[in-house]
Amino acid sequence: MKKALLLLALIGPVVALAQNNNAPSSYDPHDIKITGYLQTQFQKAQSPGITSFSGGDFSKNSDNRFMIRRGRLKIDRVDTYSSIVFQLDATQDGVQLMDAFIQLRHPSQKGLSLTAGLFNRPFGYSIVYSSGYRDFPERARVFQTLMPRERDLGGMVSYHPSGKAKFLNLDLALVNGSGHSAKDYDSKKDLIGNLAFKFDSLADKKLHLGFGGSFYKGSVRNDTKTYYTPNSNGYTAHTSDENEGKAIGRNYYGANLQVEFDNSFGKSSFKTEYVAGDQPGVAGGVDIKGPYASRSFTTQPTTDLYQRKFNGYYLWFTQEIAKTGITALIAYDVYDPNTKASGMTIGMPDNFTADGDVKFSTLGYGLAYQINNRIKLTVYNEHVTNETTSLPNFSADLKDNVFTTRLLYRW
Repeated sequence: MKKALLLLALIGPVVALAQNNNAPSSYDPHDIKITGYLQTQFQKAQSPGITSFSGGDFSKNSDNRFMIRRGRLKIDRVDTYSSIVFQLDATQDGVQLMDAFIQLRHPSQKGLSLTAGLFNRPFGYSIVYSSGYRDFPERARVFQTLMPRERDLGGMVSYHPSGKAKFLNLDLALVNGSGHSAKDYDSKKDLIGNLAFKFDSLADKKLHLGFGGSFYKGSVRNDTKTYYTPNSNGYTAHTSDENEGKAIGRNYYGANLQVEFDNSFGKSSFKTEYVAGDQPGVAGGVDIKGPYASRSFTTQPTTDLYQRKFNGYYLWFTQEIAKTGITALIAYDVYDPNTKASGMTIGMPDNFTADGDVKFSTLGYGLAYQINNRIKLTVYNEHVTNETTSLPNFSADLKDNVFTTRLLYRW
């Protein structure tokens, strides 16, 4: 028992760093170190060609598929004053650069660091948390919409002290705003701030509590003479020559909570996150499917912008089942891209609402079996529900549920 506790104490900090995408595998000085994970899976959709946030859209004539969801290879090096991290993602779609950043710090101020390059946007909890360790197959729809691929290019100052203040995490980043693998399409930059607290020594070290708040302050350039703002019955159009080049606000505010309790039956975990604000998007239509009309842009949008008031959240609950290695998973998430309009109001004549204003919710449940410390098998089912509207594409609930069987190998 003592040996097990000692091993846990030694690997605990390493696991914690591995779970954080904005850190090397360890801050102990080392030459090249390679870590990573592979997720391979089979999925069955309720109907062919659906739009899906469970690993991407299905092909037009397919309702099932084998795929490599993520194939991550992380390379890092750490010395006394600096560290460097590269991470690649290799799937059936090719190889992409996921992370490439340098971190600078001084030995006398180890809690203070400067990061520059391509890194995860420090907003909230789930964005920075590694998909190789997350219990659930995917992040919630709201975060896949606001911050697709999670990364951006820029610089970040972080303060993660040790000692009596080790419960504190503070990050402030300045980024392009155009996201992962995208060039900046305007001269403005976006500001992201995150304040988090984590306590691991409550209730005789059986209770683990984390919470925090974040903000995102940015904008999207309008490329036309017209943009739209929400009202109680749809949108109001604003047309003027001065609107071409106007910066339309992209502002988010979020809060998160994590609670874990070690008990005789097995660890119980509850995690939740809420985000709301202003999200510029487009109307949606033939070229842009409804759920993607409010997704953040990687290139300059060429059509009129719609500034939407949105909110979204997720609830994640997990329960280990004794010492079987099996964990029960239950999740529920909601994304409402336009809180000013709902139901049959969406799609009514002359109020400018469209596919991009439809609210979605997802109920997920499944089991994860930790075969050993490297291999995990997950079976998971998602019931996706959209609100009924006056739009032809959303006059009833879409048949877009997805079942996933995934095998993970981590090294």
